[in-house]
Amino acid sequence: MTNELMKNGLWQQAFKVSFPVAMGYIPAGIAFGVLFVAAKLPIWAAILSSVVLYAGAAQYASITLLAGGVGISTIASNTLAINLRHAFYAIPLLKQLPTNPISRFYCLFALTDETFSVLTTLHENERQRLILPVSLLNQCYWVIGTILGILLGEGLNDWVPHLDFALVCLFAILAYEQFKAVKAYYPIFIAIIAFTAAFYFISDWLLLSAICVSLGLIIIHFFMSNKSAHEQAL
Repeated sequence: MTNELMKNGLWQQAFKVSFPVAMGYIPAGIAFGVLFVAAKLPIWAAILSSVVLYAGAAQYASITLLAGGVGISTIASNTLAINLRHAFYAIPLLKQLPTNPISRFYCLFALTDETFSVLTTLHENERQRLILPVSLLNQCYWVIGTILGILLGEGLNDWVPHLDFALVCLFAILAYEQFKAVKAYYPIFIAIIAFTAAFYFISDWLLLSAICVSLGLIIIHFFMSNKSAHEQAL
């Protein structure tokens, strides 16, 4: 894996395209580390979470659950609901995944919202070359942020309240960058419709419901687009 990354200046290219993620991940990771310490949870668990779990929103949610002594089954089900969307991120990138089994597994594990956003703005050839180093660098940014947050300690939470909003800001910025690169309006409409429907009709399971509605609308859009393209071809 290391030899593959060192070829043709991949680290430099990967750092260049992943730098915007670093600007979001390090502050968001700091916020996670600070909130984890403020909840009186073990420091080692924060670092382990960023290395083994590595899922920003799910990690934030886990703080309250762990602090409240919630059972492992509840934590697992919440993590599954929050991260279910990642399964769909992998589909457009399957052809660009590394052939090496270990590298392939890691890229699937490390496929976050931000990594997906960066990779899908690249040309397919560049995407295939950079998917592994970009994934590695993005997780490094998050782990570094977590460690810095632990070192800064819970006092920062008193000076800068609502630190967990850093992740929401990062999502908003990357969504805007993704829109500028792709120029597709239908994902925005799908997201608005899905969230509104879930909020008013199935609010108890808001995130999971919104994901399911979004998936259904995406499938409908896919078949309608294919049908339209087929009719034009005829």
